Amino acid sequence: MKRPIITLLTDFGTLDHYVGAMKGVILGICPQAQLVDVSHDVEPYAITEAAFTLDQTRRCFPPKTVHLVVVDPGVGSTRRPILALAGGHYYVAPDNGVLSMVLESDPKHRIREITSERWFRKPISQTFHGRDIFAPVAAHMACGVAAAKFGKRIEDCVQLNLSRPAQTAKATWTGVVLKIDRFGNIVTNLDRSFGPLLERKPFKIQIGSGIVTRLFSSYAVAPEGIPFAIWGSSGFLEISLKQRSAAEALETKSASAVLLLFG
Repeated sequence: MKRPIITLLTDFGTLDHYVGAMKGVILGICPQAQLVDVSHDVEPYAITEAAFTLDQTRRCFPPKTVHLVVVDPGVGSTRRPILALAGGHYYVAPDNGVLSMVLESDPKHRIREITSERWFRKPISQTFHGRDIFAPVAAHMACGVAAAKFGKRIEDCVQLNLSRPAQTAKATWTGVVLKIDRFGNIVTNLDRSFGPLLERKPFKIQIGSGIVTRLFSSYAVAPEGIPFAIWGSSGFLEISLKQRSAAEALETKSASAVLLLFG
């Protein structure tokens, strides 16, 4: 029997005990699990960044992988813990929009509210649901507990519009910054469908404190000192600055607005 895979994506960082505690809970329940750290350096509380990171990594894993996501600014509130099945993978996460891009990719997704406390670690801390709710549920899920045993199906989970910019005028689209990567590149949600227009027509991208008007095919051919657009490996348009941080230069961050204008 293949060892089950559980991925972990959090904003906990690695300086504190939080990630280690979650792993300990998982291995105590499902010792054969393979644990894969996707990232623990998501910007604190950055739901949009976590949604993008999850969507970019989940497709690289085999079917039936369990993805555990704990970016949870609403911990201790009335937000629900949920279990989702989408694209042949399982997801355990807070109901705050962090699964938005994953759920949009599979219209046949199924979602359950996690309500059965028999699977939780006791006592339940009001500030560490990652250890006491999400980790044990992910472990039991990976070890073969049926999804139906965790709670009933729901149809009203939180979904953010992250995958596609909104057209706000005849030649204007409003998008969002999905992530600032380690190099300061600004990943937007402008996708490849805008490619033909960007190549044929003059454009302006208003982002942060600056305006970008040039598109290059690689970092090597781009000039120094000028922010430019480039298609990233994620399939989305990125704003970059050669060997510098575009995010710092343009004073922008994750979840900021992006305005694309043609003509």
